[in-house]
Amino acid sequence: MAPLNLWGSTMDIKLDGIGHSYGDFDVLRDITLDIPNEQIVCIVGPSGCGKSTLLRFIGGLERPQSGRVLQLGEPPEGCLNAMTYIFQDFALLPWRSVSKNISLVLDDHGIRGAAAKAIIDDVLKRTKLTDFAKALPKQLSGGMKQRVAIARALAVSPAVLLMDEPLSALDSQTRELLMDDLVNLWARRPFTAVYVTHNLAEAVRLGHKVVVLSRRPGKIREIVKIDKPLAEREFGDSTLDAYQKHLWQLLRDEARAADEELVNA
Repeated sequence: MAPLNLWGSTMDIKLDGIGHSYGDFDVLRDITLDIPNEQIVCIVGPSGCGKSTLLRFIGGLERPQSGRVLQLGEPPEGCLNAMTYIFQDFALLPWRSVSKNISLVLDDHGIRGAAAKAIIDDVLKRTKLTDFAKALPKQLSGGMKQRVAIARALAVSPAVLLMDEPLSALDSQTRELLMDDLVNLWARRPFTAVYVTHNLAEAVRLGHKVVVLSRRPGKIREIVKIDKPLAEREFGDSTLDAYQKHLWQLLRDEARAADEELVNA
């Protein structure tokens, strides 16, 4: 079922009883969830529990067999693409510079010349890429490439960022730096995001709340709200360690059972 655009001054997302199967393969069951405006909602769960499938439903790439995805309110002013993805594989064209990779998403909307330059300059500044505007992807580290992917997503002024394991291909130090970058971006201009990850440290560092899914069929086991402000969360924080331990206690047996199911499938 396609997302429904309802009234309001900001845009929240509501999942209402989402369920889905592929033939006899039951993937998701009765997912009901609020994704408030200007919050980052992280989704964690065992392998094969339907996290990425759920993200595709939110973005409208697929339709669930049951339930609804509701868009409550209006996208921000100037929004060119309400639901915008950031993937782990960057998806940059190797023969185009950083600026020209970003300009691609503006070309699709007929935005060129001075108007495009103003947007590109803004997102390059926000992602600390101004000095790399003319660089080719092969000249960039993995972390820098993901910054370009984030800048490209921000260029369309999305209502919601849909992030599917965006840091999983990076080494641990680069992940820490990118998490700091995302927190700083949010602090300067709060955005809404749904962030799928296997990494519990990422979830407690970035999420205003963390949704824990069970093994297949994915159901919501618990929603863990993290009250500490994003800007006050740091690597090694004992409060975050406690949240992470709680999440692992919820997931440990489920993850083991899911792995055994995948091996025996």
